[in-house]
Amino acid sequence: MKNLISFDEAKKIILNQLIPIVESVKVPLTEAIGRISAASIYSPIAIPIFDNSAVDGYAIRFNDCTTQALLPIAGYSCAGKPFLGPWPHNSVIRIMTGAPLPLGSEAIVMQEDVKIFSGGIKITKPIIPRQNIRFSGEDIKINSLVIPFGHRLGIAELPLIASLGISNIKVFRKLRTVIFSIGDELQYLNKKLDIGQIYDINRLMLSFMLKKLGCEVIDLEIIPDNKELLHEALIQADNKADIIISTGGVSVGDTDHTRSVLEKIGKIKFSRIAIKPGKPFVFGQLTNSWFCGLPGNPVSAAVTFYQLVQPAILKLSGQIDISLGIRQRAIAVDKIVKKSGRVEFHRGICKANIEGILEVKSTGNQGSHIFSSFMLANCFIILQSDRVTVEPGEWVDIEFFNKLMES
Repeated sequence: MKNLISFDEAKKIILNQLIPIVESVKVPLTEAIGRISAASIYSPIAIPIFDNSAVDGYAIRFNDCTTQALLPIAGYSCAGKPFLGPWPHNSVIRIMTGAPLPLGSEAIVMQEDVKIFSGGIKITKPIIPRQNIRFSGEDIKINSLVIPFGHRLGIAELPLIASLGISNIKVFRKLRTVIFSIGDELQYLNKKLDIGQIYDINRLMLSFMLKKLGCEVIDLEIIPDNKELLHEALIQADNKADIIISTGGVSVGDTDHTRSVLEKIGKIKFSRIAIKPGKPFVFGQLTNSWFCGLPGNPVSAAVTFYQLVQPAILKLSGQIDISLGIRQRAIAVDKIVKKSGRVEFHRGICKANIEGILEVKSTGNQGSHIFSSFMLANCFIILQSDRVTVEPGEWVDIEFFNKLMES
């Protein structure tokens, strides 16, 4: 297709051009959710810190359990209150889950595996050496790598870091993004629509997704279809942003000025991609920032942001793993027809059948104006450029939505 580059080539050009930010800051753990680690974190302690009991029961030594004699309870070890006294021969120590092991412990007998008498306990089941013991360093060894460089910090990572006694960590600064929508037809959500106007939902969508990716968002709001005003907006944005993201004004209509303005004040790397939705997509560079011009149709904007801008944001932010998820194979439920020569991203609903095999069906009308399809979908059905039809029962590639599209 003339003047169009492939999806893979477009993604490659974007990612090969970008260099991650290098500025870092120290933040408390309470402010680190969603941030990217700017330094590897090694454990200053072992986890568990000390050998401890995995159950409520009794700490024993094997030499004390050679007969079925009654074993008196010589002391107690509880979480925060370990047993520190002398441990007489032929006795046991009552111990609670998480409590430190008394010195010399060789196993923990669950309380369900003993009979209790007024003078002590009798063990009713065979004992295995080291049973029911959590050993120091079993989870994390001292000086071991816990969080690698360039890793996004989430709910799983931050409590783990806290367990090491670390309260402040080094992260990359937030990526500065500037967004705006282009178009005379656009209206603000709190205003009444005039004839021919539509509400601008793209900035809201971009803001939500960028904040989910941990970015700082600067909103220049709606820019009319005017070359001079667009020029001013881009200059203003370039002075504030690491990356500028606009929607609308990137096609070839009489009022689409993005490419002509960008050519005067920056460089265009490419402006059309052989995909649907999202063929008009401008990627370029200004003096201080990168520029991604997305289509104005909300579905096209969402798809191109997800597939192209998202990995760009991840790389610029300093994240090492910029993959969007693993593509899988599923059996098509519906017949799908498409044009040759372009990759298509259909919204789909995928689930496993009774045999555990993934099956996927279309959300219906795949028009670039049907934004409600995203509310129904949980994946993209990815149809390669050389494929023109999919019959029910044939295999297709699918990509489950990642956390960016979750509620």
